[in-house]
Amino acid sequence: MTKLLAVETSTEICSVALYSDGDCSEYYENAPMRHAELLLPAVQTLLDGAGLPLAGLDAIAFGRGPGSFTSLRIGIGVVQGLAWGAGLPVIPVSSLAAVAQAAIAVTTAEISTICVAMDARMQEVYTANFQRRDDGFGAEQLSVCL
Repeated sequence: MTKLLAVETSTEICSVALYSDGDCSEYYENAPMRHAELLLPAVQTLLDGAGLPLAGLDAIAFGRGPGSFTSLRIGIGVVQGLAWGAGLPVIPVSSLAAVAQAAIAVTTAEISTICVAMDARMQEVYTANFQRRDDGFGAEQLSVCL
């Protein structure tokens, strides 16, 4: 079965999730400017809790943004280092697409279009529109609104 580690650092929230054989464990903390301090210990805690070595994963996914440049750089650097060291593939995931998919997962309404908006700071907003396809949502159109 699938064993996947996921890292998301595009916002002030530092989060890591581990999906292993149908079980999901997670670490989540609102930690502005502390991603570098928290990320690797969170990964190790989740792997230890599952009794899984890093090399036992199938892949590592990461939120590719948009988001804070520094936070994204930290997350991507950690993921690249872990993946390279363990010989694992890396899967980039749009942070906005992940929010859209999570919103769909908790609604019973039939939705064909979804718009996601996230704070881009400095009085700006990241937005993306998604259209439902047979395999989920796609056709991301990203913009930054003032």
